[in-house]
Amino acid sequence: MAYIINDDCVMCGSCAGACPSEAISEGDGKYVINPDLCVDCGTCADTCPSGAILPGE
Repeated sequence: MAYIINDDCVMCGSCAGACPSEAISEGDGKYVINPDLCVDCGTCADTCPSGAILPGE
């Protein structure tokens, strides 16, 4: 299951730069993860300074 970015996102972009599959892009008010590209590696969650990225359900 792909990771998700919640409303705690501060739009810093660290997750997008860290994503090895380029699954993260700038959305409306927060970054978003394309579930079709996400490989569930968790790199984005590890780099997020606000803890806004969580494993999907």
